Amino acid sequence: GYLGSADGIYGIKTYNAVVAFQKKNGLRVDGIVGKKTAAALGITLEGSVSAAAYNESETYMLARLVHGEARGEPYTGQVAVGAVILNRVRHPAFPNTVAGVLFQPGAFSPVSDGQFYRVTITDSARKAAQDALNGWDPTGGAIYFYNPAKSTSQWIFSRPVVLTIGEHVFAK
Repeated sequence: GYLGSADGIYGIKTYNAVVAFQKKNGLRVDGIVGKKTAAALGITLEGSVSAAAYNESETYMLARLVHGEARGEPYTGQVAVGAVILNRVRHPAFPNTVAGVLFQPGAFSPVSDGQFYRVTITDSARKAAQDALNGWDPTGGAIYFYNPAKSTSQWIFSRPVVLTIGEHVFAK
């Protein structure tokens, strides 16, 4: 179950509670309250309304990460960070939902260090997340990004570099 006060934010506690509910009820475990999970909860989602709510949730989470990872970067670089998240969603080596990718342990420092939950999302980050969700991928399919001046992972330096935008290197 969910431990904590209700704050209206779909963060890691909510994600973990949904995953636990899905496991307990034999549902597909993806951390998203889609039609089957909602039905098991006794909630009815109506066609376009549920799609709009899901997209709003995705945009919100993606915008939080874009802000945390790419504030101060050129706008194209902000979109590129969002695109990497979505490329991971589509890649078989990663979880198949935005929440699953964002909350992978240790994947993104703004989530790991808690700033993801405290940021005020800028209009630029929100627009960049929406542009990425609408299909703009300045990286051409990259699934990693890092700042070479700050990265401590030797493994990430071995990935084939696609391009550099601002302070971030994008790789496959």
